[in-house]
Parts: sequence; C-alpha cells; structure tokens
Amino acid sequence: MGLFLEYGYTSFNKIGEELCGDRVSIVKKDGYTTLVLADGLGSGVKANILSTLTSKILSTMVSNEIPMEECIETIVETLPVCKERGVAYSTFSVIHVNDEGSGYMFEFDNPRCIFCTNGVFKDLEREEITILNKKIYKSDLKLKSGDLILIMSDGVPHAGIGKTMNLGWDRKDIIAYLDENIKPHMSARCVANLLASTSKALYMNEPGDDTTVAAIKIREEECVNIMIGPPVRREDCDRYVEDFLRNEGIRIVCGGTTSQIVANHLHEKVETDLNYIDSELPPIGFIKGIDLTTEGVITLRRLIELAEEYLRTDSDVPKNFMKKDGASLIANFLFEEATSVNFFVGQAVNEAHSNLPINSTLKFKLVDTLSKNLEQMGKKISIKYY
Repeated sequence: MGLFLEYGYTSFNKIGEELCGDRVSIVKKDGYTTLVLADGLGSGVKANILSTLTSKILSTMVSNEIPMEECIETIVETLPVCKERGVAYSTFSVIHVNDEGSGYMFEFDNPRCIFCTNGVFKDLEREEITILNKKIYKSDLKLKSGDLILIMSDGVPHAGIGKTMNLGWDRKDIIAYLDENIKPHMSARCVANLLASTSKALYMNEPGDDTTVAAIKIREEECVNIMIGPPVRREDCDRYVEDFLRNEGIRIVCGGTTSQIVANHLHEKVETDLNYIDSELPPIGFIKGIDLTTEGVITLRRLIELAEEYLRTDSDVPKNFMKKDGASLIANFLFEEATSVNFFVGQAVNEAHSNLPINSTLKFKLVDTLSKNLEQMGKKISIKYY
C-alpha cells in the first residue's frame, strides 16, 4: 500500500462577526496539495477581504510552482490598504506537499506550526529568510506515515484571555494538551476540529478573535469496499459477491436482502444484534468474513446526515464517531479510516420494499450524494453497478 495525504480544518468567527477574518484555501494539482491559512488584519469584512485575497493568491501561485518572492510581490501589489491603519496586511502559513510527504512550508507572522512525528508533538526545523523586508520562515518537508502538521491563526494561543486564561493559551500548554488528547488513529480533520473546538471552549464559546486550525497528515492507504443492494439478475449474485470480496480492505454490506446474498455465497448465516443502540435505526448484523453488516436505506439516510455534519468547517461537533449504531460505524470506516472507497451497487428493485414508500431511484440518489460527500473529504471513489 502507498501513502496518502489527508487534510482538514475548522474555523470559528469572532463573536458578533458574520464573516471570518481567517481563510483557508486548498488546491490539489499535479500530485501536490497546497494548503494556505491566512489571517487578515483586524476582524470582520476588511479582514475577510485581506485573508481571502492572500489565501487565493498564494494557493494559486504556489500550486503552479511560482517562487515565493513573486508570490509576496503579488500580494503586496494586490492587497487594499486600510484607510484607518494605513497598511495592507495578512499573515499566512503555506504548506505545499505531495502524497509521499515531500514539499515545503512557509510561515509569516502566524503562530509557529506544531509538528507531530512518532507520536511526539514538537517544533519543526525552519530557516529564516527575508523577502521584501518581511521575515519569513521556510521548512523543508520530508514527512513519513503518521506525521502531522498543525497550523493555526492567533485565535488559538489567544484563547481564553481575560476569561478562562489570564494571558491566553501558552504554546507549551497547547502541546501538552495535544500530547494527552490526540490519538494515532485520528484523521487530520478530527485533530484540527478538536484543537479549534477546545480553543472555542476556552473562550467560553464566545471567541474574542477569529480562530482557525488546519492540519495535514500522511498515512497509509486504506480501502473500504461497500456493497449496497441486490443485482438486477439473480444469476449474477455470485459474480457480484466475488467482485466485492476480491478487493483488499474493509468490507461493509448494506441491506437485508444484500446481506443474505453475501451470507449464502459464503455459506454462513446472518446474525442480528437485537440491541437497538438507536431507536430510529435498525440494528446491525454479523456475517463471518464481513467487517460490518447493516440495514440499507434508513441507515444510508442517517449516514448522509452525518457526512454533511462532518464536512462542516464551522462546527464544534466532534469528527469522531463513538456510537455503535450502523450509521455511526459506517461513518467511522468511511470518513475517518478510508482513503479510497469502492461502491458495489445492485440495481434491482428490492422486493422487500414493495409495500414501502421507497423507489429504486432513491438508493441511487443516496449513493450519488454519499460519493460526492466522500470526494469532498478527499477520498478516491469508484462505483460499479450490477
């Protein structure tokens, strides 16, 4: 298996502001991911304009391999000058890295990044350079599996000033918090959300500054295979299941009829867990050789609700899934563990739904919506119909 680069961020507006003065821009091009976190001077509309322009300029130019000197010149020439302060200013952190972990990072006036390697949070080595009289720090990146980089706006170290903390959240205390709470299995999105949400909590849920955390993480590829619905022709059942089982990785089967087809092929029985974890969802089942067996349409509907919440970048709802209902278990596999997802979709009209308000197109709409959500998460998607 190869390596995979994942990323994610969470951002909270300063209390009372409709627009955030921080902005994250992400561009994927030619095997590289370019992630920029910019923090505009002040807050509100003006800060939003400054950070938006800065992040878009940098992510576009850096992804096209344009030297940082030219990027800085373009920003200086483009940013509007604030009439009150007489300056045009936005801090930034730029990460440019490929799926193998090779690349570089530039930092200008944002809090120093936090680097995690071998489970230890520490400073990342960097060198100081000067471009147009601006002091900028550059780090060469050669990341390995499990390595994580966190970048943030100053809303994080300022968290809790005058409320829960006298002088804000000291860097060494942030690192101590991460050491205690971040687990190796957590995704980049999950880690970024946890640190940003904790910062918000230190503000007593009323951030005194725009607060943003972004993260990238290198990890081993993990494939999840998910089978949904029976095939059109019954004589294709064995081929359908064989194709599904041929792929390496985690295997999930959704739907009662589909589960029975898989169990028959494996000469096993479907056993049902009679414990209703969630009264609104059917219980999960068990088939020997299959990692997870669930009901179909109702569970998928809940799964899409979880996906839409997971994709939100302004929510402090945790990005991990602790519940043991079918939808939450699938969500953990697809959102947190998978780097690629293979869908095996049967196109038959399920006879079990003949007396229910469920038509054959609903299943396809659910698969289409779910696959698009997963693509937004950065997953590689494959769909085969039978």
